[in-house]
Amino acid sequence: MKIISWNVNGLRAVLKKNFFDFLQSVKPDILCLQETRMSDTAWKKEGISIPGYNLILNHALRPGYSGTGLLIKEGIKYKLLPKVNFDHEGRVQVIDLGKYYLANIYFPNARPELARIKFKLKFNNSLLKYFKTLAKPLIVTGDFNVAHSAIDLARPKENEGNPGYSSEERNWFNKFLSVGFVDSFRYFYPKKIQYSWWSHRQNARSNNVGWRIDYFCVSDKVVKDLKKAYILDKILGSDHCPIGLEIK
Repeated sequence: MKIISWNVNGLRAVLKKNFFDFLQSVKPDILCLQETRMSDTAWKKEGISIPGYNLILNHALRPGYSGTGLLIKEGIKYKLLPKVNFDHEGRVQVIDLGKYYLANIYFPNARPELARIKFKLKFNNSLLKYFKTLAKPLIVTGDFNVAHSAIDLARPKENEGNPGYSSEERNWFNKFLSVGFVDSFRYFYPKKIQYSWWSHRQNARSNNVGWRIDYFCVSDKVVKDLKKAYILDKILGSDHCPIGLEIK
């Protein structure tokens, strides 16, 4: 199974770019989307279709904000778990794939001057408590909005304490890994430097001044089934690029 994750920075926007070419070339079994900014009602009203796939959207109470989506190839068996009670911004989707649960998450941004750090940590800890209630091994993917360590961003010293590289966020990521999750990209590539997000400022992408803030993290029991983990940093269409995981 090939699972791809991508913060598209607006589903409407990416559909007008190279989205369908990307889908045809990569051919994911499941595509996890973040920052979709679109509701099921709007999707149906606009009459958009993606042949060969079923789309499940989770939208925020605030229109045009946040949101996640799951694009699942027709024929794949899954069960959508109920929406969690702490998610008012459309940030969490979990499906049962039989052997595993797959969680598609759009983690909050801590914002400049860490204005939203308390909200983010509360969300993160609520999510962790929820994960502990699930009986099956987990694949957790999405935009975590944090670079875990110095190797995961181009300018760690300059960004020390900034949103996405604050000690609070990195400490939570350490806590997350300590309860039995593995960063799949680092499992395969302990020292590889590759990024998944670039600022729109100062030609950051063309100069590859980026951050790795998008992840596939898996339960310990899933590691034996991992085949590949990768970052598709040549794919344009958003300020993030897609990341991938393949399972035996």
